Amino acid sequence: MSILSGKNILLGVTGGIAAYKSTYLVRLFKKQGANVQVLMTSSSKDFVTPLTLSTLSNKPVLSEFFDKNDKNKLWNNHVELALWADVFLIAPATSNTLSKMASARADNLLLATYLSSKCPVYFAPAMDLDMHKNLANQENIKKLISHGKIHIPVGSGFLASGLEGEGRMKEPEEIVDFIINNIKEELKLNNKKILITAGPTYEPIDAVRFIGNFSSGKMGFSLAKTAASLGAEVTLITGPTSLNLIDKNISVVNVVTADEMFLETKKYFKFSDISILSAAVSDFKPKSRSIKKIKKHNNSLLSIDLIQNIDILKYLGENKTEKQILVGFALETDNETQNALIKIKNKNLDAIVLNSLNDKGAGFGHDTNKVTFINKNGLVKKFDLKSKIDVSIDIFNELIDGFYEKN
Repeated sequence: MSILSGKNILLGVTGGIAAYKSTYLVRLFKKQGANVQVLMTSSSKDFVTPLTLSTLSNKPVLSEFFDKNDKNKLWNNHVELALWADVFLIAPATSNTLSKMASARADNLLLATYLSSKCPVYFAPAMDLDMHKNLANQENIKKLISHGKIHIPVGSGFLASGLEGEGRMKEPEEIVDFIINNIKEELKLNNKKILITAGPTYEPIDAVRFIGNFSSGKMGFSLAKTAASLGAEVTLITGPTSLNLIDKNISVVNVVTADEMFLETKKYFKFSDISILSAAVSDFKPKSRSIKKIKKHNNSLLSIDLIQNIDILKYLGENKTEKQILVGFALETDNETQNALIKIKNKNLDAIVLNSLNDKGAGFGHDTNKVTFINKNGLVKKFDLKSKIDVSIDIFNELIDGFYEKN
């Protein structure tokens, strides 16, 4: 999942030869999972057709306040368009458009929408070498930057005039990367390394049987998605689940047993800023394992000798540094808050997320969860039943806004 996934992007296209690159921008944004609405000035249609851009964006291209061929049609509301957008990119931004942006002129739909926008506005100039160097253009660019607009500097290369130098609009791939990196810089977990464990562990009895539990891994996977959306580099260590997750900011490590989960968690823990152990790790495992299937007639399955697995959370608590945040999960049925507080102290945790099997819709297998967040200072905060993705957002909000100051 990309940082741009689900984002609403307005792409403003103005009348320059670089307008042809807008087709690539639309495709790249769509590939990132974004919703794209194209706004065109009248002159930009001389360089690229609205049909091409509407086909690529799966939305009608807008360029006029009113449809001149249909007087009864509702107008294209520039205020609604501006409020819809999470990101507004004007590319190419010609000298004419830069001048109008800087002086607050609104003689077309694109500029009226720009002046109404509250979201981050990026502009990528495109013009000939000497035009770009002109002091008036440079002053307009500086003025827009001073107004909080985000300048995507021009590149250098061959220009439409035949000259070579600065003025060429950045390539579409560079523009998309620029926006992604800029958004990441503003995210609360940018450059943080997050370790999350998820799912059950299976402890083999013989070649076909195991001891396990009903954990689906949904909570841990939701935590991983939320951490990545906040800019973190995530390592997700998961036991056997039916879930799949594809995100370039999430590295998935698959394990089966508690011993395997311990080894992998131990390996990645020393590099983590925040570790959240939401996996339902088996407390016990068979003392011995048969490499073949045990036949039922020999009565060997009537009793199984068990030994304890290593307590992964306790080990991490004993070995964490002052700069690391360690969060555990507790699934309780009685004396819930008291048991959770004891767990925080005994395992040297910074916080714990408490589940109760007494709450309908919480616990294993559900798409929802109801949790209580408890930190090491004794703060207890209860949340209503929510989707697990919303629960994961609540957890990270508590970690970031509540007491995460170990930067």
